[in-house]
Amino acid sequence: MILIQFFVRISSNLVDAAMARIVHGTKVLTLGGPDMLFQQSFGIFPGEKLIKSYACYLSTSSGPVIGTLYVSTKRLAYCSDYPCHYSLPQQQNQCVYYKVVVRVDQLSTVNPSSNRFNPSEKYIQLVTVDGYEFYFMGFIAYDKALKTIREAIQQYHNHSRRSLSGQEA
Repeated sequence: MILIQFFVRISSNLVDAAMARIVHGTKVLTLGGPDMLFQQSFGIFPGEKLIKSYACYLSTSSGPVIGTLYVSTKRLAYCSDYPCHYSLPQQQNQCVYYKVVVRVDQLSTVNPSSNRFNPSEKYIQLVTVDGYEFYFMGFIAYDKALKTIREAIQQYHNHSRRSLSGQEA
């Protein structure tokens, strides 16, 4: 399978990427940390804790979108740093943040991959049990992000097995 996403440049403009990180950092400071930004953007489930957040891009059909991937004990959630503009026929233009939320129990696979023409461009592919695929790229700490995602999934499944076997209250 040839992946069109591999031909998309990570960032067309370094200044835009830097500005997006400044905007995100300002939001984090204003709200009191990444936990509060995650909670405001996605809500929180009982017993859920944010493990880590990573600046990255989400590959979309219209190109990469800069934002933040949040890894929690129950979900992987992505939110763009800027609202995306779109218009529907016979309606005003709409501005919404691009969001993706996948419950950990709905993940089928997490695959590391790289651009075969430029191996330094690394991607994390998430595949859900119902066949949806998401590609995240442009991580500053790619290996740490991949490890955190895999550990969150493993912890979730270990916790679920203990709960099912009656080892936890």
